[in-house]
Amino acid sequence: MNKLNVIYEDNHIIVVEKKPNILSQKDITKDLDMISIVKAYLKEKYNKPGNVYLGLVHRLDRPVGGLMVFAKTSKAANRLSKSIKEHKFQKGYIAVIDGIVENKEDTFIDYLKREKNGNTVVSTKDEGKYAELKYKVVQINKRENKTLVKIELKTGRHHQIRVQFASRNYPLCGDQRYGKKDKTQLALFSYYLGFCHPVTKEWMELELYPSKGDYWTMFTL
Repeated sequence: MNKLNVIYEDNHIIVVEKKPNILSQKDITKDLDMISIVKAYLKEKYNKPGNVYLGLVHRLDRPVGGLMVFAKTSKAANRLSKSIKEHKFQKGYIAVIDGIVENKEDTFIDYLKREKNGNTVVSTKDEGKYAELKYKVVQINKRENKTLVKIELKTGRHHQIRVQFASRNYPLCGDQRYGKKDKTQLALFSYYLGFCHPVTKEWMELELYPSKGDYWTMFTL
């Protein structure tokens, strides 16, 4: 069984670390995916026969690592999905930008359109979907010409963070699609989740930072 880093678990939800380059859910490639990994973990841990229920609440792009929460019951899945639609589910990311970001904090608002080739582009209000994020500069490495930022995602559009930064000439390091194609791992990580527990109603905050490697070694995490 694939080694799974479980951050939190109870009878209703499980929060785990998704490693970079693993799918959130199965696609046509049939490569390893998080739903299969977590289901296998639950099946083995609780010695469950047959199929194990696991609700996918949100996704991370394949090259992105970080925190994911899954629902262990349909009730929990429905309530968490509702909290996302009502913008009561908070997601925080950390990223390394290629270049020095001038403004220490800012809000990016765009209208994004997903094209047939799988890329997302900045478009018009008529054709695109509203996209908003806020960021803060955490550290600057002048010698390497890199900036570490924390990002609060207000909307969850396809490739949103990557496109909004790249469109302002601040591509993410390791972004082979929207950046400089440097062939390294995308430096984007889901480090924070904040949400109301679907059953206990307790406000939960979970944090996890990426392992040292590639661009992360240029900063103090």
